[in-house]
Amino acid sequence: MKSILEIVSSGTAYLEKRKIEEARLNMEHLLAHVLGCRRLDLYLRFNETVPEGQLTTLRDLLRRRGEGEPLQHLLGTVEFCGHEFVSDHRALIPRPETETLVELILKKFATPPARLLDMATGSGCIGLSLAKAWPLSEIILADISEDALDLARLNASRLSANIKLLRSDLFEKITGTFDLIVANLPYIPTAEIQTLSPEVKRDPVLALDGGPDGLRIVERFLNDVLPHLNPNALIALEVGHDQGALVATRCTELGYLNATTAPDLPGIHRFVFAIAPVQVAKLSVIQDDEWNDQSPSVN
Repeated sequence: MKSILEIVSSGTAYLEKRKIEEARLNMEHLLAHVLGCRRLDLYLRFNETVPEGQLTTLRDLLRRRGEGEPLQHLLGTVEFCGHEFVSDHRALIPRPETETLVELILKKFATPPARLLDMATGSGCIGLSLAKAWPLSEIILADISEDALDLARLNASRLSANIKLLRSDLFEKITGTFDLIVANLPYIPTAEIQTLSPEVKRDPVLALDGGPDGLRIVERFLNDVLPHLNPNALIALEVGHDQGALVATRCTELGYLNATTAPDLPGIHRFVFAIAPVQVAKLSVIQDDEWNDQSPSVN
C-alpha cells in the first residue's frame, strides 16, 4: 500500500495533467476529506498507509475533480465568513470575494438594520452570515429558484439562523420596506457563459446569465427596488469585474445618493453601494459626513 505522501504526490500529478489550478491543495483537501481529518494533519501522517477501501473512494473523487467538478461540491461544504455552508449544484458556490462584501456591509452600519433583504440569496451565504452577526434583525432571503431556497433552508437550519425564506422573481412577492437590500445577481453576459471554467459551468445557469450585456437583471433590480426601501436605506450589490463603475453611474442617473464602488481583495471594484433617494430621517449608516446614529423606521 502507498503512503499518504506518495498518494498526495501521485494525485497532485494527476490533477496537474488535467490543468486543475492549485493541484496539490486540491489533492490534500480530497485526501483529508476521505480520511476524516484536517488537511494539515496529513503532514503529521505522511508515512501512514491508506486502506484500499478509502483509496477506492479517493480515486472516484479524484477522477471527478479532474473532470472539472468543483472541489466544494466534492467536499460538500465550504467555509464562508467563519461559518460552514453546504455547497452543491443548487446554487453558486460561496466565493471569497463575496466575503468581502459581507465585511463591508457590517462596517457600514453603526447599529444593525431592523429589516433587511438578501435578494437572489442562492446558498444563503450573504443573508445567513448577516443573520449570525445581527441576530435581532428581521431578515428575508429571497430567490426565484426553489432548489436554491431548499439549499438556503438547509444552511439556515445548520446555522440555527432566524430568517424567513421567500420564492420571488426579484420583487414580485416582496412586501414592505427595508433598511438594507443586498444582492449578488446574475451578471455574466449570455455569450460568455460557454467560455467559463468547467467549475463555474457547474453553477446553475439561472444564477449566472445576466442577459446580452450581463446587466439585464441588475437593471430590473435598480428600477424595481425603490418602493421597497426605507428613507436612506442602503443597497449593496456584487457585480462583474468590469461593471462596478457602470452600475454606480446608473444608480446616480436613477436618483440614488452616494453611489460608490469598493474593491475586493485583488482590487477589483465589483461592489456597488448606494443610498435610497429620499431626504428624510437618517438611517444609522456610517458615511463620510458622519451621519447621526438614528434608528431606522420599519414598516
